[in-house]
Amino acid sequence: MNKAADIGAKAQQETAAVPDEGAVRFSNVTKRFDAVTALDNVSMSIKPGEFMTLLGPSGCGKTTLLNLAAGFLSPDGGEIRIAGERMNDVPTYKREIGMMFQNYALFPHMSVAGNVAYGLKVRGIAKPERDRRVQEVLALVRLTGFEDRTPRQLSGGQQQRVALARALVINPTVLLLDEPFSALDKNLRASMQVELREIQRKLNVTTIFVTHDQGEALSLSDRVAVMSEGKVRQLGTPQEIYRQPCDRFVASFVGDTNVLRGRLEGIEGALAVISVGVIKVKVPSGAVMDVAASAPIDLFVRPEHLVMTEATPSCATSGTIAAHVYQGGHVDTYIECKDSSRDRLLVRSAGHETMARWPTGSTVGISIVAGEGVAFV
Repeated sequence: MNKAADIGAKAQQETAAVPDEGAVRFSNVTKRFDAVTALDNVSMSIKPGEFMTLLGPSGCGKTTLLNLAAGFLSPDGGEIRIAGERMNDVPTYKREIGMMFQNYALFPHMSVAGNVAYGLKVRGIAKPERDRRVQEVLALVRLTGFEDRTPRQLSGGQQQRVALARALVINPTVLLLDEPFSALDKNLRASMQVELREIQRKLNVTTIFVTHDQGEALSLSDRVAVMSEGKVRQLGTPQEIYRQPCDRFVASFVGDTNVLRGRLEGIEGALAVISVGVIKVKVPSGAVMDVAASAPIDLFVRPEHLVMTEATPSCATSGTIAAHVYQGGHVDTYIECKDSSRDRLLVRSAGHETMARWPTGSTVGISIVAGEGVAFV
């Protein structure tokens, strides 16, 4: 058996035993802190081997849900199951979860090897077996040769790898990650995201990841639970969350978006026909199915689904370019526009030719890519 398979064997065996239950299941979970309801009747099932991200603004309940899974908190209502077993009253040390904290929480007086071996030592694992597993997991996170260093002798990325190794070495049933990249600079964060996802896939360990960073959620996850005010607003794949947001909050919170004022022309089965200026756009009808014809509608469109053209009467709308922001692979163009609910549109264009073709102060027309956009009242 290879190293990755050996480290992940226990998690795979335990989660495979109860495929219908899910690796982790929250059923009608509620948590209150005095008069504040941090979680309000939350239910979700996380599949074996799945990378599930809890995404939302500060105070939405995502970290509370993670702490309930870890056993640091107890629910006031509902049930938590891991690998099919009820966990409400099971202490943290008996849950066989691996936890990686935001600040890594390494022991400063211990070596890298000592930090990684700590969880095995308290479980009574014999030293020869401890040493073998520590070497295997350090190789997995590319820290072979760092065994005798202390945390203060490591870079931020290396400390993060130590924390990840410590969480993985116990062969966890579930890996819990609490905003582990928040202290890293942009480039290191991007490389560590790739490494984490590769390791998670090798081990096939069920993972719950907490973040408020939309980019992390979209790039890392099998599924994303978007949370707000103690509730799960939408649960789906990154593509579903981004392209088919279920409500105004999700559409506004996940990624950049524009809001154009329109009017409902009618419903054609699964599609709603929205007029924006002189053009008509067809979008999914779910959120406006019961709205009367001619009612005002807000059309949410991503920046990459708007196109700048010559200003003609056939355009959806028009406006004046206020600024270009060069981003390397693309250009973000901000356009003053009276038909936007925010009086400004963001258009994202590939390449840098946009700045030469449409200088600041130019009047441009705006077209909408066919089939893109979602509508809400």
